[in-house]
This record gives sequence, C-alpha cells and structure tokens, in this order.
Amino acid sequence: QVQLAESGGGLVHTGGSLRISCAASGVTNSMNYMDWYRQAPGMEREWVAGITGGGVGSTTTSVKDRFTISRDNSKNTIWLQMDSLKPEDTAVYYCHMNQEGRDYWGQGTQVTVSP
Repeated sequence: QVQLAESGGGLVHTGGSLRISCAASGVTNSMNYMDWYRQAPGMEREWVAGITGGGVGSTTTSVKDRFTISRDNSKNTIWLQMDSLKPEDTAVYYCHMNQEGRDYWGQGTQVTVSP
C-alpha cells in the first residue's frame, strides 16, 4: 500500500519561495513517475508538474520558469521548489503516483501566497 506524505507548505508573501516535499512509502518501483497537482478553492484540481524516474521534469505553462520539480529515488521523495510565488498559486498541493494501475494521493499541503 503506497502512502504519500506532503510537507513544507505555508504562508508567504508575493514573490517569496517555498519548497514542498512528498515522501512515498510502500513503493515497489522507485522509478515510478510522480507528480504534483493543486486545487484552489472552488476550482478543479489541476496538474502542476511531473517527473520521470530518470529525473526528467516538466511543468504546466503557468508555473514554467518559477517552479522546479526534483526527486531522490533512494529516498522515494520528490520536491517542488516554488519561486516568485503569486497569489494565484494559492492552493492545496497534492502529491500523486500511479503504481500498478492504481492512483495514490497524499493528504495535501496548503500553500498560501498573500498579496
């Protein structure tokens, strides 16, 4: 049973930075693709960034050049470095993994960016 635990969210001012992390346990393949989603109040959950087992990352257009995804396979952990944060980045950020055809989600970590 995969478990994903996010941490590192918080409150920052516009232009600030945060790094959130997701530690996975119960993983049978440390090379699983992993990604980050976010959900703002009243909005649908949206994909933010993903990273392959080989460390190739990609981000959605709205966070390109501001957010960087990384991972350490030996620790089954991924991170999302968020710079130049904007109020519209405010959301609950969720870690996601699909293992053997089943989707797993973390509990989420709140990121709030004040104007």
